Amino acid sequence: MVQTVSIKPVESTSITVKQEIKQGRFFGALIASIIFSLWISSLLLCLSIDLSKMPIFGVAFALLWQTFLYTGLFITAHDAMHGVVFPKNAKVNYLIGSIAAFCYAFFSYKQLLNNHRLHHRYPGSELDPDFHDFKHENFFAWYFLFIKRYWNLGQWLGLLIAFNFMSHVLNLPEINLILFWTIPPILSSLQLFYFGTFLTHRKPKEGYNNSHHTQSTSLPVFLSFITCYYFGYHEEHHEHPHVPWWRLPALRNR
Repeated sequence: MVQTVSIKPVESTSITVKQEIKQGRFFGALIASIIFSLWISSLLLCLSIDLSKMPIFGVAFALLWQTFLYTGLFITAHDAMHGVVFPKNAKVNYLIGSIAAFCYAFFSYKQLLNNHRLHHRYPGSELDPDFHDFKHENFFAWYFLFIKRYWNLGQWLGLLIAFNFMSHVLNLPEINLILFWTIPPILSSLQLFYFGTFLTHRKPKEGYNNSHHTQSTSLPVFLSFITCYYFGYHEEHHEHPHVPWWRLPALRNR
């Protein structure tokens, strides 16, 4: 088990970082609000819709759309870990991150925050909770190890209780719950892992060329956005962790 440490978002003396934070003082919270509003409104609609009246491609699109929004929730929690969702007030920033992490899959924001600091402090090492075990570097083995480190019995029980409450007390259709509440965060975890961890932190054939043990994907801006909210621009993120996700393309194109 990876040891966790109590942390706060790192402060930087860099003028560039301070300017970035100042310029995004409220914009980060606005974007987080848009993502959350889209997620909750889309989820409520998807859970109440009569699937028998929807064409199969409509169901598939709704499933992928929800997956994309779940990924947005996690990216919001991630940016909160770096203190850039609402930099004007650390407590509000923490609250936003906690809500996003909980809505994603009942995650403990405190645990995510502690582990993410370890990831940035010791990238690509045995102390990095996001890295593989140096024995199984293939996608599936690494993914299941990744999930094992972040999921716990309490989360599973909480999700099971919530599912049964929504199904038997709120009388929401189980098929809707499975398609739009259960499957999307699973697909999202695969999306986040593949584009944000596996592709960006696996060891290149020629070896790592920076201390962050990471590399950026070469996807165009639009594809990088729809695949993982620009998380593929990972070297830029590690070099400038206080720059919010929506400004990573600007760093990439400098």
